[in-house]
Amino acid sequence: MDYRIQDTVGFTLAQLCKAHRYAVDEALREHGLRAGQEMILLQLWAGEGLTQTELAERLAVEPPTVTRMLQRMEAEQLLERRPDPDDARVSRVYLTQRGRSLEAAVTAAWQAVDERLTAGMTLEERLLLRRILAQGRANLCRFPA
Repeated sequence: MDYRIQDTVGFTLAQLCKAHRYAVDEALREHGLRAGQEMILLQLWAGEGLTQTELAERLAVEPPTVTRMLQRMEAEQLLERRPDPDDARVSRVYLTQRGRSLEAAVTAAWQAVDERLTAGMTLEERLLLRRILAQGRANLCRFPA
């Protein structure tokens, strides 16, 4: 039997990830956001004052990636960076009123995409899919969930 990459779980998953990112990006653009920015907002909604390093670790991305995202989001008045009062070499990230105000809209956008993604699935199937994807992530990822 010939091994075909196109027949693998990983290939299908990669296609799904691309389609999901496109759908999320489309939903978020209605609110002036780009896909990926909501992940930073999500961290800050849970607790402001994180450092850029903490954000990079939580998002499992390289610090320069976070720096570029923060610069763009700061220009769009979603957040602001302030020097740490105890260490001037460190900046901490805080939401602006605009950044805070987007939580409900972002949550609704993600919910709508999730409903499209899982349309036709039972609750049991949705839970099983989530468990299987989490296991696959745990198998491959060096970062904790």
